[in-house]
Amino acid sequence: MPETLADIGEFGLIDRLDKLLREEGARLPEDTLGIGDDCASFQSRAGYELLITCDCIVEGRHYLPRFISPMDLGRRAMVLNISDIGAMGGHTLYALVSLGLRSDTPVKDVEAIYRGFIAELNPFDAAIIGGNLTKSEGANFIDITLIGEIESGKSVRRSTAKPGNSILVTGYPGQAAAGLHMLKAIPVDDVRAHPLVQAYNTPSHRAREGEAVAKSGMATAMIDTSDGLLGDLGHICDESGVGARIIQENLPISSALREAAGLMEHEPLDFVLQDSDDYELIITCLPEDVDGICSLITSLSHIPVTEIGAITEKTHGIKLVSHDGILREITPSGWDHFAK
Repeated sequence: MPETLADIGEFGLIDRLDKLLREEGARLPEDTLGIGDDCASFQSRAGYELLITCDCIVEGRHYLPRFISPMDLGRRAMVLNISDIGAMGGHTLYALVSLGLRSDTPVKDVEAIYRGFIAELNPFDAAIIGGNLTKSEGANFIDITLIGEIESGKSVRRSTAKPGNSILVTGYPGQAAAGLHMLKAIPVDDVRAHPLVQAYNTPSHRAREGEAVAKSGMATAMIDTSDGLLGDLGHICDESGVGARIIQENLPISSALREAAGLMEHEPLDFVLQDSDDYELIITCLPEDVDGICSLITSLSHIPVTEIGAITEKTHGIKLVSHDGILREITPSGWDHFAK
């Protein structure tokens, strides 16, 4: 029988995880206090502001344990938070991790989850500096608070888009939604290897791209697509007090998504516009800065960047221009944790 949390207890697990982080994680600066005291502490840099975000994922609600490995689960949980920091143009520094775990959870699974955290944090030279452990009587959960920094005055917000701005999106939105649909429609272990399922289980963040865009000063607003393309564009419109016009034929759709949508008897657009935690970036900018932003991002990662429409006056709402030129009003329907 594998060793479980009931076998080693809370403090035994803390010792294991502390050792793992020291051996495999990023080294802490001398003026940073990590695991081992009542609080963690670090010195913030003069001329920089701190960015703080948190996200919680719950077994059965945000991930399907049968179809994701513990290490991939750790990666997924950390990507959610890194993406938020990057969407404002920041650089990830430190993480606080809280876990709620059943006592029969294998210790090796928890260590693998932490290796997933480390795999995503190490490229930023970022580290876990504390957290909390608690016993769960039901679903396991992971709750992460992430701290980043950005040069003062350089953060890109969702509330500063203006009418006339162009709307850009990175990558191929909707792939994670299609992957989740595949997991539910084709519940067999082999489906885990499908690229769309991998896009759902282990999404990629665009934090480095967001940081570079913020430094360039070319973006007027930015957000990640954790709630889906339409849902998060709706957040920009709400916070900025604007509307948007999306050109349907400009929406980027991958060949994998087209093929899978056909097999599942769906339109690709169903996945592109609905809630889909892809963690791409929606960026608004002046029309004359479109080429500059596209060149900057593709020089970093070779991911596609597509101009999909423009910001309009608030009274216009959010409209989709179909292939035949007909204007259709659409309502953002991003992820809602409390929706029925």
